[in-house]
Amino acid sequence: MVSTQQAKKEFESAKLYTSVHNIDLEEFYSSGHRTCQGCESALVMRDFVKASGPRTVVTGATGCMYVANTSYMTTPWVVPWMHTQLGAGGASAIGMAAGLRALMRKGKIKDEKINVINFSGDLGGGDMGLGGISGALQTDYDLLVIIYDNESAANTDIQATNLTPYGAQTTFSPTGPARRIMHTKWKKNVAAMLAVGHPNCKYVATACATWPPMDYMNKVKKALSIGGPTLIHTLDPCPKGWDYHPRYSGELGQLAIKSGLFPLYEIIKGEVRYTYDARKQKRVPVREYLEKQGRFTHFIDEDYELFQSKVDEMWNDWEIPGVAPLRGILKLSQ
Repeated sequence: MVSTQQAKKEFESAKLYTSVHNIDLEEFYSSGHRTCQGCESALVMRDFVKASGPRTVVTGATGCMYVANTSYMTTPWVVPWMHTQLGAGGASAIGMAAGLRALMRKGKIKDEKINVINFSGDLGGGDMGLGGISGALQTDYDLLVIIYDNESAANTDIQATNLTPYGAQTTFSPTGPARRIMHTKWKKNVAAMLAVGHPNCKYVATACATWPPMDYMNKVKKALSIGGPTLIHTLDPCPKGWDYHPRYSGELGQLAIKSGLFPLYEIIKGEVRYTYDARKQKRVPVREYLEKQGRFTHFIDEDYELFQSKVDEMWNDWEIPGVAPLRGILKLSQ
């Protein structure tokens, strides 16, 4: 486990942003993409490559951000990028990092820091592609995996995934008079699961691109500076899939965090640090977040109360809130 002082020294080279005025003006994800109005995932792409800079290669798994970035003969990516299959995000990152290492070793390219970043959606990162990402996090390659999570399989018309929240209406879980709640599973705890199970992974974080300011971009910088396999899981409000006006994307991301529903933290070599500690803040009622989305319009009071109780339990009772759903050490009787 790394000390706070050691972690601070390791991150000094990251040159973290302290103000929006410090953010580079040059764009490496520019106009030309076909994302929906108010798409938070587009901001995730723009911000991570702005933070990583021009010495970056990107590999993206099939998902809405692949479809949006591949208009015929055009792309918004200024840096080199490659599309890979839905379940191959982790494998493509390994292959890219291994290829660069071999080329540098053979003297065919300059031996320098080149950032390798894979972006996979919640289906490609938390479901179908989970095994490949697990494999990537067990290597010693210098790579970063970003799971952009809009809580559905959005590019194929909003199907439910294992990261879709309880009760949400999707094309796979429509509400109706016979059965009000079709999606009865709680969201998979992907970032924490990967952090706990992969000792080679030096840095795991959760983030939202819109709030707090610069938190996400600084986490990208930290992940790249600490080196080795690293992972960031972002929450991406989706106007189409969540059914709200595009102007409210930033507000919904902020409400998800302030209600405690989406915990913000970073795990640095086993040490958990909250970048927004919902235990120390007056939490916004979860209902305020849910009611702003059309996918939850079928909820009644008991559904909102159930959601609130789950969030309260996470922050009040879990041994590590938002990370490990444990409630202390079980004492066995002799």
